[in-house]
Amino acid sequence: MPVQKFRSIREMASAPVLVRAEDGVERFVRRCARYWQPAPRRYPRGVFRFRTIEEAQAARRSAGRPEST
Repeated sequence: MPVQKFRSIREMASAPVLVRAEDGVERFVRRCARYWQPAPRRYPRGVFRFRTIEEAQAARRSAGRPEST
């Protein structure tokens, strides 16, 4: 990537951002992976129905989620 020089902040703001087309998707994937790495998803996705509150609380405990009071 070439170095750009600017004489003022106005020139900097109006300059186009130089990014190769093939780098866009790769940058996005790397950035997403960086955010998911420290906080991995531990809970199952989706909506669940339970017949009783006890079943719902047991499911929360098994998933490691705190119970709401």
